[in-house]
Amino acid sequence: MDLRQAAYVVAVVDEGSFTAAAASIPVSQPALSQAIAALERELGTELFHRLGRRVQLTPAGEAFVV
Repeated sequence: MDLRQAAYVVAVVDEGSFTAAAASIPVSQPALSQAIAALERELGTELFHRLGRRVQLTPAGEAFVV
């Protein structure tokens, strides 16, 4: 895990979607998604429930953000 990935997770939480988070950072949405997916693989758990265009933290995601 690196600081950039942690910042991406916080941006997604703050903005409520990967697209809005990417625009706010700014970084491309695919790069943001890939970085978070790599972090999830590293941690061995999903941080977000992907609900169409919206996202919701999983219990593991909540623990990560706190």
